[in-house]
Amino acid sequence: MRVLIVDDHPMVRQGLCAFLALADDLKVVGQAADLPSAAADARRLEPDVVLLDLVVPGARGATAVAALRAACPAARILVLTSFGEPERVREALQAGAAGYLLKTVDPEDLLAAVRQVAGGRSVLDPEALRAVTRPTSRRLPTGEALTGREQEVLRLISEGLGNKAIAQRLRIAEKTVKVHVGHIYGKLGVEGRAQALVLAARMGLVCIPPGGVDDP
Repeated sequence: MRVLIVDDHPMVRQGLCAFLALADDLKVVGQAADLPSAAADARRLEPDVVLLDLVVPGARGATAVAALRAACPAARILVLTSFGEPERVREALQAGAAGYLLKTVDPEDLLAAVRQVAGGRSVLDPEALRAVTRPTSRRLPTGEALTGREQEVLRLISEGLGNKAIAQRLRIAEKTVKVHVGHIYGKLGVEGRAQALVLAARMGLVCIPPGGVDDP
């Protein structure tokens, strides 16, 4: 799994690089201190995961996430930052971040998160998660209600099941699950499972597990 580290503090970059180098299944392919360099490196190196501080020279917050997504659409963006304000978390997820961690995270949890994100899962820091899941209106943004089957699928997503496992649980085809997931995204007005679960949790529709969630 190829990792690009983006942080404007040299000691942070060097520390992350040294730590991740201890894992046999991870390889740090580049380090960048600002967004222009990070975008260029992402295009050139094609990392699997970009470990991104939200505040770097050249862009801040969701702008940095969106720029790196544009530079390397196949890369998964894992935010690692000191900022856990609800608005920052929501904006980063809406911009396409696959995960959001605070720099207080335990080293082993960070390593696990990089692997989860590289493997197609979304990871949210428990503290950041609590900040963005305060109750809000149960009314869907589109005004369309979720069907009973869609609610079942959403609940199983919240349990950490991927499409294949949901299909097996409900005894339906995997492509049918994908259709339901697409309808859920459309009715919630989101683009991924992390966004969907954050919004659904705020609406009181589901409870998000402490681990990651599949986000194929």
